[in-house]
Parts: sequence; structure tokens; C-alpha cells
Amino acid sequence: MDDKHMQIGEVAARTELSLRTIRHYEETGLVIPSARSQGGFRLYTESDVQRLMVIRRMKPLGFSLDQMRDLLEATDRLDDAESADGAERDALLERVRAYEQDAARKIEELRVQLSRAEDFAATLRSRLDAAGPGREPAA
Repeated sequence: MDDKHMQIGEVAARTELSLRTIRHYEETGLVIPSARSQGGFRLYTESDVQRLMVIRRMKPLGFSLDQMRDLLEATDRLDDAESADGAERDALLERVRAYEQDAARKIEELRVQLSRAEDFAATLRSRLDAAGPGREPAA
């Protein structure tokens, strides 16, 4: 990974997260800046950006902060291959697998919601088209 450090503004632009949100994730321990500048500014690496992207992707699927923390902890431990023996590695992989399955289930639920929303919008369009220009739709 690139060891280039970025300030919080660049990280916010890259992740499409607000400065406030990034600071909140820092306060909750989900992401910790890799360094601080001499002036005390938060400095982040590409690794930190990738961590924030995981969080950003989990949020709209309804995962809690605790679940985000648990998944990040599991993936951090998996990335540190030397610390995980065979049984521990299998347990960590199972945790990650459970999150993948939960994400797939939530995505399917969102697809159903989207389909219903598209049907609703199409019904409204049909009603407006039937009314014609300048005419009120029939009640």
C-alpha cells in the first residue's frame, strides 16, 4: 500500500463522507488516523481510506456500528496472517462469511423495495399520461 498521508479533507472527498462523519467514526473507534501532522492535523493512509469505504458500504445496508467494528476487527486479524492459527483463521473466515450472507440478504430486500417503488412510479406516470396535458387525473 502507498504510505502517502492525506489530510481529512482529501479523505472526505475520496470517500464522499463528511468531515463530521469521519470524525464520528474516529470517536467510535472504527477508524483511527494513521498519524498526525506537526500541527496536529489528522493524517490518513490508503489503508484508512479503504477502511472508511467498508464502513460507507455497510451503512446503507443497515449494519450497526458494533457490527461494523466486529467485521473490521475480523478482517484486520485475517490480514495479520501471522497471528491467526488454523482454527482461529477458520472462525474469522466464518464471521466474514456471515456478514457476506447478511449483506446479500439485505441487498435482495432492497431489490424488492426498489421494484415496488418503480411499479408505484410507473402507476403514477400512467395515471398522468391518461389524464393528458392540462387535465386533472380522474379520482
